[in-house]
Amino acid sequence: MKEVLQINEADNVAVALKDYQAGDTIVIGSKEIKITEDIARGHKIALTSISEGENVLKYGYPIGHAKAPIVPGQWVHTHNTKTNLTGVEEYTFEQKLTPNPFKVENLTFTGYRRFDGSVGIRNELWIVPTVGCVNGVAEQIINIFKAEVGDIAPFDNVLVLKHNYGCSQLGDDHDNTRTILANAVKHPNAGAVLVLGLGCENNNLHIFKDMLGSYDEDRVRFLVSQEVGNEIEEGVKLLKELYNNVQGDHREEVSLSELKIGLKCGGSDGLSGITANPLLGRLSDYMAAQGGTTVLTEVPEMFGAEKILMERAADEAIFHKIVDLINDFKQYFMDYKQPVYENPSPGNKAGGITTLEDKSLGCTQKSGNSTVMDVLKYGELITNKGLNLLNAPGNDLVASSALAAAGCQLVIFTTGRGTPFGTFVPTMKVSTNTPLYEGKRHWIDFNAGVLVEDGSPDEVLHDFINYIISVASGEWVNNEKNNFREISIFKTGVTL
Repeated sequence: MKEVLQINEADNVAVALKDYQAGDTIVIGSKEIKITEDIARGHKIALTSISEGENVLKYGYPIGHAKAPIVPGQWVHTHNTKTNLTGVEEYTFEQKLTPNPFKVENLTFTGYRRFDGSVGIRNELWIVPTVGCVNGVAEQIINIFKAEVGDIAPFDNVLVLKHNYGCSQLGDDHDNTRTILANAVKHPNAGAVLVLGLGCENNNLHIFKDMLGSYDEDRVRFLVSQEVGNEIEEGVKLLKELYNNVQGDHREEVSLSELKIGLKCGGSDGLSGITANPLLGRLSDYMAAQGGTTVLTEVPEMFGAEKILMERAADEAIFHKIVDLINDFKQYFMDYKQPVYENPSPGNKAGGITTLEDKSLGCTQKSGNSTVMDVLKYGELITNKGLNLLNAPGNDLVASSALAAAGCQLVIFTTGRGTPFGTFVPTMKVSTNTPLYEGKRHWIDFNAGVLVEDGSPDEVLHDFINYIISVASGEWVNNEKNNFREISIFKTGVTL
């Protein structure tokens, strides 16, 4: 097992893979370096002298510059390193595409084929409130329904997509709420949906119904609480109708190319860009080779690594969409008089991440080396297979909900600090380090920490793919077992 890692031969820092104390010695190649101070696992160690103002290099790229002279063996972190990021930039299209190393393997999973040809990896009954006022009503309806029906099969689960919006909103906020909820109603993981309204909200159910477009009328019902005498009884009645309509549902074998996977990270640490995120990157490349789809989001966590993504644009039109994605989000920060580099979080810093560039260069590794085939606006549905980028913030629940609403049946979430949450599709947690996996087995589903121990990258990827196929075919992940299921919608404006 390695104890320190220089990621790229151009780097002037290495990452500690264990805790070091002052006086310890590390060896990089033929060079022996004495540690000058205590340095925790996941944090950076200077390999050379770094002058004040000189760039600190990790992953072969600058992650900021030295605020003061740094000597070999010194801890490199927020106290002596500062970001290089500023505001909106101009970019030039310089395409650098990499051949995909993976071959088509014709793997399959078992899923639910829907009337529009899409495939779900779950068959769930959802209540989608048009407004947060009826969240409690929805819960009561579900509790009575489950008590009266008993066995809910062939549904895998019954849940409310609770949220706080749908009223007192204007402009983009109102549009975002309607769009995300409409996408949820038609999501392939939902075998049936009851859309539940109050009656006086901005997100009027009758208008919302019209904007849905084509949907399976045997699988979607609507209820306005103020328009009936007893909304609980009426809701239970409608759920029973939906329950009867799905009795013939069953899984069938489908190609892995039907799978759409959201890529997300949160609570990152110094190993995120070494273990879990590169594992997702290899998975992303593998899925592209199979004709499948992956989606990368967290736009602020592309800042500092955006040029790498721009070089992989499928064509110049996609390049310009990436430029707009980055600069529009930077402008969003500046419109609110906030710095574009106000990241990472305290937990990220404690785990060894120093600047936003440091985080971004690790974060974007989840996309592998694949060509960027499309860039999606917030709330837009996936139309192109392969790697997509999605406009959404870094916030864990908002970004994960956006991935699900874009059509991803599964979100894979890497973490070095741990988190229990899940969005309204299965949210698989991948740990960057083994101690987290061993300490939080009720949160973490897969351990990528073995990649800095004795795990072969090819064997770990093989095991990971097989596990994903099992989950897509019905095996529950921890957020489902714990019933941690939430939805959060991006809010940018005023509340009336």
